[in-house]
Amino acid sequence: MDGKLKISAGAIVLLAASTLNAAANEKITFGTNWLAQAEHGGYYQAVADGTYAACGLDVTIMQGGPQVSGRPLLLAGKIDFYMGGNMLQAFDAVQQEIPLRVVAASFQKEPQVIMSHPGQGLDRWEDLKNADQYIIGDEGAQSYFQWMITEFGFDPAKRVPYTFNPAPFIANPKSIQQGYVTSEPFAVAKEGGFQPNLFLLADYGFDTYATTIETMQATIDKRPEVVQCFVDGSAKGWYNYLYGDNAAANAAIKKDNPDISDEQIAFSIEQMKKFGIVDSGDTEKLGIGAMTDARIQSFYDKMVKAKVVPADVDIKKSYTLAFVNKGVGIDLKK
Repeated sequence: MDGKLKISAGAIVLLAASTLNAAANEKITFGTNWLAQAEHGGYYQAVADGTYAACGLDVTIMQGGPQVSGRPLLLAGKIDFYMGGNMLQAFDAVQQEIPLRVVAASFQKEPQVIMSHPGQGLDRWEDLKNADQYIIGDEGAQSYFQWMITEFGFDPAKRVPYTFNPAPFIANPKSIQQGYVTSEPFAVAKEGGFQPNLFLLADYGFDTYATTIETMQATIDKRPEVVQCFVDGSAKGWYNYLYGDNAAANAAIKKDNPDISDEQIAFSIEQMKKFGIVDSGDTEKLGIGAMTDARIQSFYDKMVKAKVVPADVDIKKSYTLAFVNKGVGIDLKK
């Protein structure tokens, strides 16, 4: 597994809004935060179908994984863009006085879900706090679980660590477990033989953006046309991946991550569409990648209330709206 996908082309599209232009075949590296999967499909699509190349970028996707720390590479200038998780990492960068900015949000909804067994008195969001056990990982326990405690009265004493093994959840029908809507439900159905109830945190008020595109302020200042091309190309890539022919992108994903199955990819795409992970809400008018000040402020306020982040973060330093909300790619939706 070479961990990289690379396609070159010599086309240039001049950006009228900028006096600078992306040089033909300007080499760009985008680091993802996990192994290649359908949840990265829009970026692979934009490489595979030449969308990035059309405005002069020769994009290499450097996949992440358990042994890869991508954000330090971004901070060190070794890669140009990085796939963030959600806005909490960007808020943390402001606290650390790191000049990192989110320039687009590929996911309107974080795909985080809580799962429960059907028919066990845990069929409604309001019931979940009554579960005997909450199986939630350390990262979740320090972020969205704090919000669940503050907003909905979940009992912190019931939390046990999630080890990325669904067996304890499958074995205990009175338990609930974290997961990604695109991943863990697939594993539970295969290994447990049942379809779990799914509660997408975003639908209950955990309104962070996710799968963000991060870059350094220096890149924005020195190469705005590169940032615009990458943001626009990623949006078009996502439209084409979700609504067009994604065979080449999926082949590239499987090349980088041979362990992923066609069945898993198909499930993830179906879930992203069903739950509006990429394309919903503001994207209908503003396009994929959309962000708003109000939405980011709302999420920040909730995290302050839950004591996840301090109340004095200048969150305007964590992102910019200069490259999004232009409706790019909406015409590609089929």
